[in-house]
Amino acid sequence: MGKVIAIANQKGGVGKTTTAINLGAAFAVLERRTLIIDADPQANSTSGVGFDPKNIKTSIYECLMDEVEPQDIILSTNTPNLDLLPAHIDLVGAEIEMINQPNREKMMRKVVNKIKDLYDFIVIDCSPSLGLITVNALVAADSVVVPVQCEYFALEGLGKLLNTIKIVQSRLNTGLDIEGILLTMYDSRLRLSNQVVDEVKAHFQDMVFETMIHRNTKLGEAPSFGETIIMFDINSTGAVNYLNLAREILQKNELTRLKASEKQINTENES
Repeated sequence: MGKVIAIANQKGGVGKTTTAINLGAAFAVLERRTLIIDADPQANSTSGVGFDPKNIKTSIYECLMDEVEPQDIILSTNTPNLDLLPAHIDLVGAEIEMINQPNREKMMRKVVNKIKDLYDFIVIDCSPSLGLITVNALVAADSVVVPVQCEYFALEGLGKLLNTIKIVQSRLNTGLDIEGILLTMYDSRLRLSNQVVDEVKAHFQDMVFETMIHRNTKLGEAPSFGETIIMFDINSTGAVNYLNLAREILQKNELTRLKASEKQINTENES
């Protein structure tokens, strides 16, 4: 049975989608069968792995609202071992339609449970909100990764997100864990980046991943080609960072025999 990881932060522009598609690709390259669920109406994960959302006729929306079988609409990406359950703009209306549904917070869990045995990892890309779709993702997940950008106001709203996670843990999904806080857009040359790293680590200590995602132009370019960073430029710093993150999560979950000294790739002199 696969592990379900939600990528969540209600603050926009922190690297949720970048993390969802590239962590998924990294798991896939490490020979883990992986599915990305695009749970954001903007459908950036869908376009980021090569599909035009305008051409998507059946999506996660239909799985949630019309009980379409998810295995019937899963798409294969050009990354081996990586599949996608796509999104469409229709997902915007799902939250309103869900309000009067019984067990409305558990609708995505019902969808995920149908396909959980088919994958080693399922990565859910959440929308930048703490609405009902995001709550559904947290209820369906085994753990959550929280991306935090190394910029001013990095901790803004983080307390609210963690409070939402605690509520979900206490009332809806007692098995939900925080996989870790992921520092993104890190630039070692900037004093501010280093200050944010120190501040986040001081607040959250062991909850922070050792791996940080460095600011890297290739990470921004890859989605415009409909490719993950692994397929776009596997030698880039971005690809190395996400492979390291995947290895760190595998080791944390005791799913690898890598020694601690082997779990990080040296990123010095990478660009």
